[in-house]
Amino acid sequence: MRLSALKSPLFIICLALHLSGCASFGKGVAEAVLEKTNTEDTRVCQVRGKPIQGISPDLEAAKGKTKVLMVHGVGNHLPGYATEFLDKLSKELKLTAKASQYKDIQLLSFSDADKKLGNLRVTRLQNTEGTQELWFYELTWSEITKDLKAMLAFDNSGEYSYRRAEVNDMLKKFSNDTGPDPIIYLGESRDLILRSFAQAVCWMGKDRWDELPAEGRHGCDFTDGLNESFKRDSIVFVSHSLGSRITIDGITRMVSVLEQPEKQSTLRTINKAKREALQNKHVQIFMLSNQLPMLQLGRELPEVTGQKVDYCLASGSKYSSRMFNETDIVAFSDPNDILSYAIPHHFNDKYLDSRLCSQVTNININIAKVFDAFGIGKIANPLEAHVGYAKDDRVVALIADGIGNDHTDSLIKDKCEWTEITE
Repeated sequence: MRLSALKSPLFIICLALHLSGCASFGKGVAEAVLEKTNTEDTRVCQVRGKPIQGISPDLEAAKGKTKVLMVHGVGNHLPGYATEFLDKLSKELKLTAKASQYKDIQLLSFSDADKKLGNLRVTRLQNTEGTQELWFYELTWSEITKDLKAMLAFDNSGEYSYRRAEVNDMLKKFSNDTGPDPIIYLGESRDLILRSFAQAVCWMGKDRWDELPAEGRHGCDFTDGLNESFKRDSIVFVSHSLGSRITIDGITRMVSVLEQPEKQSTLRTINKAKREALQNKHVQIFMLSNQLPMLQLGRELPEVTGQKVDYCLASGSKYSSRMFNETDIVAFSDPNDILSYAIPHHFNDKYLDSRLCSQVTNININIAKVFDAFGIGKIANPLEAHVGYAKDDRVVALIADGIGNDHTDSLIKDKCEWTEITE
């Protein structure tokens, strides 16, 4: 049985029937339930928070480019992992023209050239008229943790795996691939992963397509990376599970370094104009399978918390020290995804750096279908609920066009409920 079989409702049904002692009864009823499940879509989509702008208004403004950075979560990934999401997003945004070849950059750390920082794949998209342009940056950081997880390779070998039941063996291998990453992130590799993120952001500061190397191993210097055009470009982050923690930590690290540049040599000479370019930006972060509350457990607090009024209001005493003008955090979570969480009301002020000037919108959305397993109870596949966000048309439409505005997609108007929460 392949891992993909675990995502099937039939697998869940058969498992439920087996556990209830009714396996002999199952085939015809299972087929009937699956037929009903495949024809009805009763999945919930509830949005609570501020209106979501989405990406499309930035494209319409046409003052600069729209730049989207994708940061994956746990597990080993290969460059190209976000291809399906990118295809769906480009169709939703009507960006059907693509550059002839993507750029594939092996990231290099200037402070330690021997360390692997992963890969950054950059794809350039345009509309047919050439008036709208989006650059999509796909960061693959799992190369950093891959070698460390090799310590568990013995457990995947026949010497140990043959003793397990087939399904349990597949689950154990999945656990060996994904479970160690949050633990590794708490150790020495965290610095390397955050350097990888910082390098990706630096490459986002390049203005011309020919400034990006086609391939090979290269590093980006922030003193050259953030040029004047960066003022006009729109910045969007899309992250999944642990990738959301990496994104928040990476941005917060940049905040601290910009305020105390002696912490990082590559940022010491960023001039006032480049700093102000960041401070005038409205940044959107879309967090798929959000895990910030769980991944905050046992961690230190940010340097600056509970001071949003001082940093984010123009009349505030520390307004000139903010990172961004405004940061919209949109947290997606499926209630049947056992690894995702909404962001509670108090979390923003207590656990997010005030200098981000962030506001939070929670999206409670069923990614996996919920169905009745023969009176035993309602079931949804937790694996599909965790990994299926980037494939879901509603998720893609919310990222592209938002909600609570005059350009909301008809799919969202039909399938999602929005409750505006005011501060």
